[in-house]
Amino acid sequence: MVKDCIFCNLELEPKQRVIFSNEYCMFLQLEQYEIRGSQLEGAGLIVPKKHRETAFDLTREEWNATYTLLKEVKEYLDEKYQPQGYNLGWNCGEVGGQHIFHAHFHVLPRYADEALAGKGIRYMFKGKENKRKSY
Repeated sequence: MVKDCIFCNLELEPKQRVIFSNEYCMFLQLEQYEIRGSQLEGAGLIVPKKHRETAFDLTREEWNATYTLLKEVKEYLDEKYQPQGYNLGWNCGEVGGQHIFHAHFHVLPRYADEALAGKGIRYMFKGKENKRKSY
């Protein structure tokens, strides 16, 4: 167990709930994301139970367990929240946007009535403000 790792010490986040779990990973949601109409309604994370810094550190068993859990999570989210789409993703490394250095797979339901409906993962990368300074 890694000291001060929010996913290795679940008691550090009292509003975090384990919704589903299997041998290798768990699906977590924060209470604030269960509120109807909230910005990230239904959002959650699939997290390996053992400490892995990034997705690149997962074992094959953890990858397979993540996939299996993702199918269960989608069924649950479709029934409970009826999203019209999803964004799925990993942030790896500080420059890649990772702020908690325990691998976690974002599951983000998307809704037609959002201001950014239709904008996918690459949307923020295509803007002029994201042009690399070295070129």
